[in-house]
Amino acid sequence: MNTDLSWVLNDVLEVRGARHAVLVSGDGLLLQRSDGIERGEAETNAAAMSSMQSLSRAVAGFVGLGRGMWKQTLMEYDGGWIFLIAAGQGAYLAVSAAVDVDMESMSIRMQKTVAALSRAMGVAPRSNNGVSV
Repeated sequence: MNTDLSWVLNDVLEVRGARHAVLVSGDGLLLQRSDGIERGEAETNAAAMSSMQSLSRAVAGFVGLGRGMWKQTLMEYDGGWIFLIAAGQGAYLAVSAAVDVDMESMSIRMQKTVAALSRAMGVAPRSNNGVSV
């Protein structure tokens, strides 16, 4: 599948303070990037985000509820935030944002973006293949 889904990623950037968004495969490949981030930078960050989700899943049990279930990773830096969530089977959405981003709005928008990605990438099963039985 070589579908351009940048329009879906650009939608998450409507939250004030959002900077970039990348869609990443579980093995670190860049699947899609928002406008405004160069391909090389997006690929480097895609590989890093894949590692971050793997680490986050590995320590999920640290929450104290048995094995725990990873849902989101939030990383804080001097210059802003990175949000990382699952975006379907074997895919992850990462968004970078400014220090003053509205975290609740960003989380909600990311959830909506993941839902839009699922619809855009999904293929409905055929109910009739055109063959009479």
